[in-house]
Amino acid sequence: RTRGVAADANEPAGTMARPMTGMAMPPPQTGMRTAVGTSAGAGGAFLAGTIREGRYTEQIYGMVRDGKWSVAIEVLSAKLLEFPSSRSAASLLAYCYYHSGDYQNALQTYERLMRMCPEVQEYKLYYAQSLYKAGLYEPATKACQNIDEGSELEGRVLMLQAAISYDQDELLETKALVEQCPPDEAATIVNEACILYKEAMGVDGGAPQPEKLEQARLHFVEAMNTTGFCAETAYAIALCYYNQRQYGPALKHIAEIIEKGVREHPELSVGSQAEGIDVRSVGNSTVLKETALVEAFNLKAAIEYTMRDFEAAVEALSDMPPRADEELDPVSLHNTALMRMELEPEAGFRKLNFLLSNPPFPPETFANLLLLYVKHHYYDLAADVLAENAHLTYKFLSPELYEFLDATLGVQTAPEEAYRKFDDLSKRHIDTLRALTKSIQDARLQKDNEAIKASLKSYDEALERYVPVLMAQAKIYWDREHYPMVEKLFRQSAEFCSEHELWKLNVAHVFFLQETKFREAIRYYEPVVKRAADAITSVPAIVLANLCVSYIMTSQNEDAEELMRRVEREEEEADPEKQCFHLCIINLVIGTLYCAKGNFEFGIGRVMKSLEPYPKKLGTDTWFYAKRVFLALAETLAKHMIMLKDSTLHDILEFLGAIEACGKSVPTKVQDHPDRPVDVATANVSFEARQIKQLYVKLRQ
Repeated sequence: RTRGVAADANEPAGTMARPMTGMAMPPPQTGMRTAVGTSAGAGGAFLAGTIREGRYTEQIYGMVRDGKWSVAIEVLSAKLLEFPSSRSAASLLAYCYYHSGDYQNALQTYERLMRMCPEVQEYKLYYAQSLYKAGLYEPATKACQNIDEGSELEGRVLMLQAAISYDQDELLETKALVEQCPPDEAATIVNEACILYKEAMGVDGGAPQPEKLEQARLHFVEAMNTTGFCAETAYAIALCYYNQRQYGPALKHIAEIIEKGVREHPELSVGSQAEGIDVRSVGNSTVLKETALVEAFNLKAAIEYTMRDFEAAVEALSDMPPRADEELDPVSLHNTALMRMELEPEAGFRKLNFLLSNPPFPPETFANLLLLYVKHHYYDLAADVLAENAHLTYKFLSPELYEFLDATLGVQTAPEEAYRKFDDLSKRHIDTLRALTKSIQDARLQKDNEAIKASLKSYDEALERYVPVLMAQAKIYWDREHYPMVEKLFRQSAEFCSEHELWKLNVAHVFFLQETKFREAIRYYEPVVKRAADAITSVPAIVLANLCVSYIMTSQNEDAEELMRRVEREEEEADPEKQCFHLCIINLVIGTLYCAKGNFEFGIGRVMKSLEPYPKKLGTDTWFYAKRVFLALAETLAKHMIMLKDSTLHDILEFLGAIEACGKSVPTKVQDHPDRPVDVATANVSFEARQIKQLYVKLRQ
């Protein structure tokens, strides 16, 4: 998901809000079992006949038992070079490659075994399974057809064929294959549940069927009652609850998975990354897969993200067993990219593009990459991705989201046409909201509590889809500084949006920037601040700054001072090691206000004072605000529009010298575009302060 954030008083908070696609979640990972104990190690029984008896053989089997695949692969590869015709060494090596996730080498080794022993059907099955795991579905299907019919492997071949169809979302064919399996076996029940899950989500191109989610969940519960606790099945149950928006039961199952995984497998180092310890990767072992810890932590992060507890979502991802970036599964890679996008946009875009070019990837990847490009104003890159992946639009973008993106990208070249498209979208959303309002009224008249709850829930979801369209439509006028027209659009939408927090905040910004409606701005800003009375620094700094300015402009200076004192007290009580910019930004905005009104002496003094102490208050954002004031003053001085006292000029030069001394490590720009690297030698506060200082030295001369 992407969220709009106010950068300064000239950018509305949330104006860039987009339809939210959410974090990626894998489908039930129990799904379409392929006789998971891919018992390629059957050939391992021959090992003792080729390699000498004793401790050496025991150690090899110990490595396999403990999942030390890389060590076993190294030893077995050396032995296979020594004994090229050893079937047992090749068989065990292929098994290790398969379980370490190196399917390409597993394929090559099984091909070798098939040439050595063409009559052994197991190798043909394991070869087909390796193709399936490598994502080569068509060759895997053909490989299944090469396995002799009527063999003991027939049931496992059926399972594998069903798995291949399932992964390609061919649910009718999957269902036909699963129906041929023994109906009372737990694996069959799980597979039936997986089919129901995908049907419920509408992944086969059909309409979503939410009622099937409950059927899928009950099938998973039945399977777990048969087999006892299974982490993968417990995850599937939690996933069903998640999609039913029953987050409490989902979190309960997740907690059970995590607790069992931590208790039984301390070697997986759960939570070690959160403690800031540099820990060794645990790799993608069989044990890790069996515990379903990765899936559980991803689902926990998704729930916290949906509930807008972003810190808890980041914590859930960091609690995951440690793995290197190249070892991450597609879902974890997607979610870590999404959660760290604000801090590392370049890395986030690189990860999402990597996923898109290496299918299969989480369904949310395509939409999130486009929305994030739009959020960061990289419309050219978004248009390129959309054009290069036209075949993905029908599968991964809803018609509504596609129309939204089409209109958003069109704003750059044809704003009038884009406005018309947004207007058409808005009308459809409003019609939906009106219909839902009537449903709520009808349910209340009938005193049907369940219908009231369902209608209210549908209304809230429809409203969340409408608000981003409204904001994008308003932004067209906002960017042209046509604030009365933005206000008009907001007034027209008040019937539905008047209680929506994002709408209220942007209405406040519109009143503020018209510079004649500060009292109206106060009326909308104050409730936001009052709701956070116990944690005032949780309110965006620009909201507090705009409220202070509104107080000053309406001669309510005492209220402004009281608000600033509250912010100052809370900052003093905060962690002294942590930078906190709220009071600094408030003073910067007030200083900027005085400078804009022509009182540079007072305004520039306020700006300089606001950044003390420099190591704690100097940051990318605060310097951005401050340097604009110094550049505006330099321009005014160059035009001989004002005279400045020598003492003030001396203070400015001293201030810029101090900033130059401690600003080398503070960047002025973060690279967030893959094709536009940042020059760290010039993109830092120290360099810019030196340039501005030279400008003032010339002005003084």
